[in-house]
Formats: sequence, structure tokens, C-alpha cells
Amino acid sequence: MDLVFRDARVIDGTGAASYVADVGLAGGRVGEIRRKDGGRRLTARRVVDAEGLALAPGFIDMHAHSDLALLRDPSHEAKAAQGVTLEVLGQDGLSYAPVDDRTLAQVRAQIAGWNGDGSDVEFDWRSVGEYLDRLDRGIAVNAAYLVPQGTVRMLALGWEDRPATAAELARMKELVADGLAQGAVGLSSGLTYTPGMYASDAELTELCRVVAAYDGYYCPHHRSYGAGALRAYEEMVALTEQAGCALHLAHATMNFPENEGRAPELLALLDAALAAGADISLDSYPYLPGSTTLVAMLPSWATEGGPEATLARLRDDATAARIRRVMEVDGADGSHGVPVDWSVIEVAGVRERSLAAHVGRRIADFATARRLLLEDRLATTILQHVGHEENVRAIMRHRVHTGGSDGILRGDKPHPRAYGTFPEYLGRYVRELGVLPLEECVAHLTGRPAARLRLPDRGLVREGYRADLVLFDPATVAAGSTYDRPRTLPTGIPYVLIDGRFVIEDARRTDVLAGRSVRRTEVRRTEARGTAGRRTARG
Repeated sequence: MDLVFRDARVIDGTGAASYVADVGLAGGRVGEIRRKDGGRRLTARRVVDAEGLALAPGFIDMHAHSDLALLRDPSHEAKAAQGVTLEVLGQDGLSYAPVDDRTLAQVRAQIAGWNGDGSDVEFDWRSVGEYLDRLDRGIAVNAAYLVPQGTVRMLALGWEDRPATAAELARMKELVADGLAQGAVGLSSGLTYTPGMYASDAELTELCRVVAAYDGYYCPHHRSYGAGALRAYEEMVALTEQAGCALHLAHATMNFPENEGRAPELLALLDAALAAGADISLDSYPYLPGSTTLVAMLPSWATEGGPEATLARLRDDATAARIRRVMEVDGADGSHGVPVDWSVIEVAGVRERSLAAHVGRRIADFATARRLLLEDRLATTILQHVGHEENVRAIMRHRVHTGGSDGILRGDKPHPRAYGTFPEYLGRYVRELGVLPLEECVAHLTGRPAARLRLPDRGLVREGYRADLVLFDPATVAAGSTYDRPRTLPTGIPYVLIDGRFVIEDARRTDVLAGRSVRRTEVRRTEARGTAGRRTARG
């Protein structure tokens, strides 16, 4: 054996009761597990005393926005220090592949609030496969990728709010099939973000048929998390049922005043679909506020045509007055159909340093928001203080729940979930509040997401599985990040390994870049456009 963890409390990722054992690693995998029973102990070149520590599979962040952060920041402590060994990128229908030169420039501008403008990254890829190849040069943690439906629509027909033609739909299906064949694990949408939100249910269903053929999953940020939340959830369940596609609901929250106490209605909807045979999972973060970009709150018609067209409308006083009325009186689709309450909107980050004084402050009125959008060129990020604790707890208890940080790593005062989601689950919701048993919570963060991703050798502590592991102290693990100090690292997580190599050792980041892309193997494109093909995972 290369390494043995002696007397670790093994929490294997299945939800089963933990046990004490020696766990030996060899060749980047779990070589042998020997339970403590007074018999012979495992030996190795190096032995780490793990008494009092829990040994679990590495945590899987099912909703990450590290698409560029993994390339620009080799240490990536925000996730590595939490015990995250795999992130799922390409979220909310907007990311950087597949693109051409035109759409790359547009998407860089549109999601600068999520990832920066990319001026510090060399964009030497255009296809999904080329992006994954770029990750394979060495990154801090592993990464899987979802084909972003909004980017695909941008590439096939631009920013127009209209139905796709038959030729355009065929082009989008081809782009999705190509991305899946090159290794993507599914398809994402951002149905309150342009241009993806312009797609009809019929268009989305056709794309999901392609996803189903690759045994992938559809991950929608659906059409409303506010006034129409339950209808939007129903829409996604029905759509994927018709397509025969697995469904994973992104950051499945019930926010805004309209939804207080209504999580049981969502869970009843999911239970009925699961009982009927649907393949559904969801992710959530253990915090109340949401986070997004300020421009995302505008009505969709105000952002049609892309970033430059949006800025032109905001400069025009008459159009800006119309935008204000829709947002404050009617409830814009970008604001989930809920009239904006500016008092709950806090500025989390700006690109232009001249606007830095706004960070940490609530937005006073539309005039302030308009100025920020114009002077920051749409890159402003925000927190929305709209969550409900009883909803958060009810959803995280559900049997198909997984963990996702939805963490935006840019800005002076990002949401603390970017640095704290996984220890927050273990420290606050398990140890302090008892919302979930420890073994069950670990299964939510490891085995269950690995099953959704169809990964045959990750997500469990099991002989022959990859040694993507985290050792943490159940008595002390805690998120260090707060709303005032959001980049503080967690405590109680002394060891994190990827492929048997220490990424975190003695609670310090090493210089190891053991992460790579985690891909699906290819099926023939004819299968992807017709009957379902069989796929197995690799990575």
C-alpha cells in the first residue's frame, strides 16, 4: 500500500452506519478496507493516524460556477479546502463552450459577473471537447461539464426572441449531441436568462431527447423561483417525462414571500413523479439568500439582442422608465414574476473599482440599479435576501437531494456559500441542528450525486474506487465564511485527496494539481439523434 489511514471512522457514501477501519490506498485507488476487529492491521509506506476523523468520499458540488476559476487559480482553495473533489460546470445555460468568436465575446460579457470578463484567461478552445482538454492540463479538483443550452441557442440563432426554425433546431440538436459525445454529462438551461429563456417547451423537449439518448440529464434553472415556482417545477417534470430524460433541478429553492412554507408542495410534486417512475434529483445550498447578477433581474425584452443592446436600452430614459415599471409594479420575468423590493438586494461585487463603495450596501432604488448596470457594464453581482429556513430544511431532507454551492467566486463580497457550503451542511445542519444524520448527509454530498453523474468508481469509499477522499472532524468541522468575511476557509477538514494525492494536507493546500475532466464515453451520433445509446463513465 502507498498510504494507510489508521482507525478512520468510515462514512462510505451510501447512508449506511459508519464503522472504524484501516483504509489503504494504492495506485490512486482504495486498495483495501480492513475493519478494526483486533486482527492484523494494514501497513504501508506511510501511515496517517485518523482516529477521531471521519473518512468519506470527496464531496461533489453539483452546481458550480468555477468555469474560469479553475483555469486562473491553480490553488482553488475555495473548493479544495471544503473537501470538494469534483465540480459540475456549465450551469444555468451559459458557459464558454461550444462557441465561435462572436458568441465567445458575447457570453464573456454576459456572465462577467459570474466569472470575470476572462481577460486573464487564454481562450484557446471553442468546442466542449477542447474545453475539457484544457482542464486536463491540470486543475485543482475534478470537473464535469453540462452543455449550456443558452450558449447553444446563441450560437445557432443569436439573441432573438422567436421560435427556432427547423434548420436552427437541427443545428442546436447537433451541437448538444456533439458536446455530449465529447464528454459532457448533460444539458443545462437558464430559463430566466437570455437567450436561453426564449426557447419553448417544445424546443427544450427536442434537445432533451438528445440528452436522453446519451443517458445524460437535464439540469434547468427553470422559468420562475418566485410567483410561478410550482408551475415552473411542474413544467420541467412534464417536459422531461415526455422526452424520456433524467431531470436534476438546479438550486431547488422556494424563495420569495409568495413561497414561504410551501416546500412540502414541491416535495409532494416530486414524490408523485418519482412514484410514477421519473428519474429526478435536485441540489440546494444551506443558506437563505440567493445570488445572481443584477442584469439578470431585468425583463427579458430588455436584454434581447445581447449586452450592447441591453446597455443601449438602459441609456434611453423612456425605455429605462418602462423597465422600472415592469420591475417594480408588474414583476419582470427576470425577477421571477415578483415586483422588486430593492431593500433585499445587496451589492456583492463590481468590476469597476470606482463603484466599490456600493459593495455590501442594499440598492436604494431603480436609479441606483440603472447607474450600476451602466457604469459596471452589466457585471454587478448581488445577494437577494429572500429565503425561508423551513423551506431550506425540508428540501435538504428529501431522499433525492444533493449539495450544490452555486458559488460565485468573483466580487469583493461574494455569497459565503462559495467557500462554505459543504462544511455548513456538516457543521450547522448536522451537528448543531440535527436536521440530517451525519451518514445520510454525507450520502447527499457524495454517493447520490455520483449516481446522478453515472460515475461507476467515484462517490463511495469502496475497494477499487478512486481515492477521491476527505477526512474531517465531525466534532469541529464548520464553515469559516460569513456574509462579512465570505472568503474565510473552513475548519475541521485536515485532509483532502484526489486520486490518492494530497490536495489538502494538515489543513494546508499543497501544490498538487490532481484534478482532470470527468467525461462520458462516446456513443455513435446516429444513436444520439434516434434511439438511446448506452454510455459508461470514465475520467
